[in-house]
Amino acid sequence: MRKLIFILSLFGGAAGIAVSYWSSVTQPPLPPAFTPPANPYPSGIYAEGIVESDQPSGEDINLYPEVAGTVKHIFVKEGQEVRKGTLLVQIDDSIERATVEQLQSQSQAAFTMLQELKAEPRKETLDVNEAQVAAAQAALKTAVDELDKQQTAYTMDPKSISKDALDTAANAVLTAKTNLEVARKQRDLTKAGAWVYDINNQERTYTAAYKSYLSASALLAKYRLIAPADGKVLTITPIEGSYVSPQGSYDTYTQAMDPVLVLGTSEIRLNVRCYVDEILVPRLPDPSKMKAQLSIRGSNVKATLIFVRMQPFVSPKIELSDEKQERVDVRVLPLIFRIENSEKLKLFPGELVDVYIGE
Repeated sequence: MRKLIFILSLFGGAAGIAVSYWSSVTQPPLPPAFTPPANPYPSGIYAEGIVESDQPSGEDINLYPEVAGTVKHIFVKEGQEVRKGTLLVQIDDSIERATVEQLQSQSQAAFTMLQELKAEPRKETLDVNEAQVAAAQAALKTAVDELDKQQTAYTMDPKSISKDALDTAANAVLTAKTNLEVARKQRDLTKAGAWVYDINNQERTYTAAYKSYLSASALLAKYRLIAPADGKVLTITPIEGSYVSPQGSYDTYTQAMDPVLVLGTSEIRLNVRCYVDEILVPRLPDPSKMKAQLSIRGSNVKATLIFVRMQPFVSPKIELSDEKQERVDVRVLPLIFRIENSEKLKLFPGELVDVYIGE
């Protein structure tokens, strides 16, 4: 038993010595995965940059609908090249389309009524009025003849016709003359056509109805998201059946309202928008002498940048983080550079890069 304990003690001591030895041995460091970026200019300044599509002004086009509704159909895919005027997204417009059709019918009815007023007098109505005049003339002749007969009889024998009957015949003639005058005036009124005030009122009614139809049609067109320029679809946030509004579409990953669709130019033409801290702005070189270089984070890739333009407005540094609610004390000046030979690099809009600016 003592021999066994002795042997185990020797084995444990040897193991401890071996562990101590191997623990004291220094392992050679692993080579770095990439060389940390360094400033290539003696007095260059550093700025954060973001890759974006080449735009003559502004940034990538963020598309928002002007109306709210459910996405009925998406006609494009991410990465697809589109032409100006291409239909991108269709929002459900069933209610607004019915409203447009109703207003169109009302406008057409008002126009038809206007045409009817301008087309007066109607031949059939005028024929009725002429017939009424002829009937009134015949009734007057009948009454006059009856009065003449009674007056002749009264002249021959006053006792043969009562004075009351004679007066009634005379009144019948006056009534017939009045009826004839009314019939003639009614005929003349029909010949004159519609009153000018009625026509003017109907014209305004039609104009109002037609403009309401045009307004509703213009609103109906807002349910179609159209490409405002040639470009490439970079992102599509919603899917068919999701809800969108003028504030955008809810992104379940960022939990924020993002643009429904982002449209940029071809990836072959890429720019870098970098933000220079306001305290470094006085150190910026003259644009004619300005040089810049980008470094892709986590790699040894570098590329030469060509100065394009400056947006001469110092703004809060919220563009890279997109945290609109946080308090921002740093302000930056945007500079735009073109990436030389960008088609040889695997860069995509929205990628963050390091930018060094010198002369």
